[in-house]
Amino acid sequence: MSDPRSEELAARLAETRERLDAALAAAGRQDGVDLVVVTKFHPVGDVVRLARLGVRDLGENRVQEAAAKVADLSAADPELAAAVRWNMIGHIQSNKAAAVAGWADRVHSVDSVKVANGLEKGRARAAAEGERTGVLPVLLQLSLDGDTLRGGVARQDLPRLADHVAGLEHVRLAGLMVVPPLEGAPAVHFADAARVAEALRRDHPGADEFSAGMSGDLESAIAAGSTCVRVGTAILGPRPVV
Repeated sequence: MSDPRSEELAARLAETRERLDAALAAAGRQDGVDLVVVTKFHPVGDVVRLARLGVRDLGENRVQEAAAKVADLSAADPELAAAVRWNMIGHIQSNKAAAVAGWADRVHSVDSVKVANGLEKGRARAAAEGERTGVLPVLLQLSLDGDTLRGGVARQDLPRLADHVAGLEHVRLAGLMVVPPLEGAPAVHFADAARVAEALRRDHPGADEFSAGMSGDLESAIAAGSTCVRVGTAILGPRPVV
């Protein structure tokens, strides 16, 4: 029996992957790019459909919604649940960081020592209780315009935060994440962020991930060297009214 929603998602997913391939070719890149499909506000049924379509990176912005979807996917199909990687891409309150470390497979939005320490504490506890194995890869979210109220660490504070995260035991400094400011051309912002990411790699060679680009600007991000794009609307359509 056909499922129109699965067919819609499959078509949108194929179109997005074609965009990624074209952008990589236009940039003269021979490597690949991670596609994180952002499921914010969409039902767990869509999460199951995406996993069955071969999506292996799922992204969430909200802590409680993410935890519920992780549990629901595990209940619906344990085998599929084991095959996907959950990415926390939204702002994390420091008092919720430990909980995030219990379900996240990668965190893109570390912007303070408090959040980093919360993730460390939560991952250590999960490891001690046998719930998770291995360290948690985390990316530092950079505020390109210095407006940290929108999330992200100010660039002058980035080296200190990077050094702190690099010294933790249960999390691993994996790279940089950016959301371009509302004003200005995304390509200019991504080029700026790429220079910061390169400097971070010089100081911390293992921090080689660069999470940048969403539905409307992924081509510009890939041209600037993004290794991971976070796409929601282009694949899932408009978010449901909540």
